[in-house]
Amino acid sequence: MTDQRFTTAVYSERLARVAELARESDVDAVIVGPGPDLEYLTGSTASTFERLTCLVVPTARAPWVVVPRMELAALRSSAVGDLDLETRDWVDGEDPYTLALKGIGAGVTAVSDALPALHLLPLADRLPVVPQLATPILRRLRMVKDAAEIDALRRAGAAIDRVHARMHEFLAVGRTEREVADDIAAAMIVEGHTRAEFVIVGSGPNGADPHHEVSDRVITANDVVVVDIGGPVAPGYNSDSTRTYCLGDPGPEVVAQIEILQRAQRAAFEMVAPGVTAHAVDAAARDLLTAEGLGDRFIHRTGHGIGLSVHEEPYIVSGGDTVLEAGMAFSIEPGIYLEGRWGARIEDIVVVTADGAESVNRRPHGLTQL
Repeated sequence: MTDQRFTTAVYSERLARVAELARESDVDAVIVGPGPDLEYLTGSTASTFERLTCLVVPTARAPWVVVPRMELAALRSSAVGDLDLETRDWVDGEDPYTLALKGIGAGVTAVSDALPALHLLPLADRLPVVPQLATPILRRLRMVKDAAEIDALRRAGAAIDRVHARMHEFLAVGRTEREVADDIAAAMIVEGHTRAEFVIVGSGPNGADPHHEVSDRVITANDVVVVDIGGPVAPGYNSDSTRTYCLGDPGPEVVAQIEILQRAQRAAFEMVAPGVTAHAVDAAARDLLTAEGLGDRFIHRTGHGIGLSVHEEPYIVSGGDTVLEAGMAFSIEPGIYLEGRWGARIEDIVVVTADGAESVNRRPHGLTQL
């Protein structure tokens, strides 16, 4: 559904920018299948299965959409209905691929990376030149958020903060990770999410697995528990925040190491500013942990972009040459993981500002003892 905070003018401007960037890249047309790119450009959350739905943005004329007639009404209920796009609907037995390509020139066509091979290959068979990925064009648009998108990320951040603030209601000795996760997922809906995209509850040794989800392990006294949760808040922009909790007293060594982790997360945040590379942000956290003897316990990148997708560009990774710009949004989430014992992670979503960064999350960063 279209969110009224995103006006027709916003979507029209995005479509115009796609065509402009395509021309700069010597691409004659961009074909976008259902997924976050289509949602970004039109507000449509349409799906595609065996029947082709796509948006075609040529550089030499106005764009159009191709859609099965049986799904036409749903498509028009999104921003597509307000954009006055040419609509090419089709019924079973007709050739939607030739219909989609009618009016495209003989030059290069680029396709979104979410377009399945089921549809990409028939399109490629009908094109005079092998298509290329449209990712370099589309990511340049989606990496830099506009004011409405940043406001949506703020609302998502506040919603997930409200869930973390209630963690004392869910985490308790004697409960299983799965029971806790079920309660968290329900609370996410209550606090404003449209769904729980993911819920990670890693207690004790399970916290040492960064992508552990949940299990039937019973939480015991003095367990360190990693809680990483997120999901979309209307109009579809995602939250993602991790905090580390303890059910009792974990001991002075654990407390000291999580305090070091907290300093590493803060160092990365303070590094963020326009003109800084993704590598430099990653290094700020990684170098501090290494200096404190915990570098080998940090086994993943420092962050990932976020928006309509939970994971998108820019990626805050060692060696990453992306230069930060105002409006980029991403996580800062260093972690330390001691296999077989415990783990910890601290994660905020931050937005690059004109002279630094803004965090959309406000919950305390240190170890929270319940």
